[in-house]
Amino acid sequence: IYLIGWEEFRKSKWLMGYTVVIAASIIDWMLSVSMECDEKLRVRRLLRPFFLLQNSSLMKKTLKCIKRTLPEIASVILLLALHLCLFTMIGMLLFAKTDPERNGEWGLYFRNLPQAITSLLVLLTTANNPDVMIPAYTLNRAYSIFFITFSVFGTYFLMNLLTAIIYNQFRGYLMMSVQTSILRRRLGIRAAFQVLRCQGTRAAVVEQVRVDTVLEVMYKVNMKSYYRAAIIKHPAPPQYNYTCLQKIQFIFSHYYTTLAGNAVALANVICICVSSVCFSTAERNDYYLEVINCCFIFWYLLEMSLKLLAFGLKGYLSYRNNIFDGFLTILLMVLQITILINYSPISHAMSLWDMVRLINLLIVFRFLRIIPDIKLMNLVASTLLDLVKNLRAFAGILVVVFYVFAVFGIWLFEGAINIISNSTIENITSNYTTTCGTYEQLEYWPNNFDDFAAAIILLYNVMVVNNWQAFMDAYSRYTTEWAKVYFVCWWLTSSVMWVNLFVALILENFIYKWDRSHSCSVTDMEKTRYETSVQLMFKEHIEEPTEEELLRQLQQHPHLHIHCTVDT
Repeated sequence: IYLIGWEEFRKSKWLMGYTVVIAASIIDWMLSVSMECDEKLRVRRLLRPFFLLQNSSLMKKTLKCIKRTLPEIASVILLLALHLCLFTMIGMLLFAKTDPERNGEWGLYFRNLPQAITSLLVLLTTANNPDVMIPAYTLNRAYSIFFITFSVFGTYFLMNLLTAIIYNQFRGYLMMSVQTSILRRRLGIRAAFQVLRCQGTRAAVVEQVRVDTVLEVMYKVNMKSYYRAAIIKHPAPPQYNYTCLQKIQFIFSHYYTTLAGNAVALANVICICVSSVCFSTAERNDYYLEVINCCFIFWYLLEMSLKLLAFGLKGYLSYRNNIFDGFLTILLMVLQITILINYSPISHAMSLWDMVRLINLLIVFRFLRIIPDIKLMNLVASTLLDLVKNLRAFAGILVVVFYVFAVFGIWLFEGAINIISNSTIENITSNYTTTCGTYEQLEYWPNNFDDFAAAIILLYNVMVVNNWQAFMDAYSRYTTEWAKVYFVCWWLTSSVMWVNLFVALILENFIYKWDRSHSCSVTDMEKTRYETSVQLMFKEHIEEPTEEELLRQLQQHPHLHIHCTVDT
């Protein structure tokens, strides 16, 4: 606050929030110390994720995007609520209490209003389909029309409409945010050069720098390896005077050699599959497998040696595929030599067959080298890698959401369910039930809120909505019916909001790469991995600021006063 001034502080909501969070954390810590740390409820635990969010500009943009999208999401959720209430009323009228012995639908799913709403809400996620309609369907097949109509309209229309809204709003907002971010970057770079110029740095002599010097700097500078590779590409191959060596260099540096290596890897995988099918565990023949493995490993070693001869050591290591192949080849060779030296079990933990199986597993991994050479497969693989590399901000928000709900879950439900084993049943209460499909019958005892790690796993299980009704039903029985509110809120936040947001990002990233792939070769697609990021997904739709616009904003900047002449 002292550095930026009071006026700037009042404009920065995140800095104001930072101050409030620190103050609240200190007060809560002082209360904990005064109570000798025996209190169960610690407010500062919920405030910790704020420090993660405020340190990432992209996380802030994502939160603003979610905030902007909430009105549209709320409208669709309202439609879902109306859809749910309407069909709940219809269901309670259709499956009223007439003959309880004949009408199992009323007894299991439509006994009262909360139970009916819960049953249809779970059906909206398809987690209890077709169980929820079996009692009525057994009596009359026409009852299936009710459940099918509910699922088609709710699950396939409204839920997919929600995905479309999140995708459209997120893409539009983030694109505008990226446009503003790029303008700030260009303005900052232009201002830096202008400040240097105004400080009197006016060299009369234009010096030239040798290429070797630039390359030396690039090797020493601290940057990511794939950025460095995109700038300096690959070192020049060694020069040979002998004709024989020149021919070997030409052959093993050619693209067809890589294709031949992929064909050999495919043949090796086929041999492993045939051996696994033909020889069972009792009838396996180690001798034939050893001969096959030795032949293929010899080829891999020969291929690696000749490529080293063709490219040189630095050139060979400048290709990621070569590093991957070389590492596996050396590891396979070491394992094979170990097997040849000692046919008896190497240790009590790993026998000869385990070593052979490990070699085969590594060979299967080696077959992954074909991915960069198949255009569509390379497109899908690169999309997945970009998501892993560039979606740290979105993963950070997901971590925050998991953390907050896990802390709330521990506060609300810690120790609510006693873990019951088959041998100890003295803790069984009236809430305990062995009905098929329930928490107890499925033995979901490790899924609880008794500690933080278990809470995270339980939340993940609910997020994938498979049998999530079992957790909701159990905690509502062991605590109160209001426990369902917690699980429904988590389902809306994780499965509805976050999963749809993640789907939108995958679509945007894949569409961007798909459009690029129609005008690029496999080699060009390989190059795009150096420039693809969350911001550059929208590169085709972003307008670069002009020089005149940058200079105009420099002259009107409230904090940067450049007194020298600004020219182009």
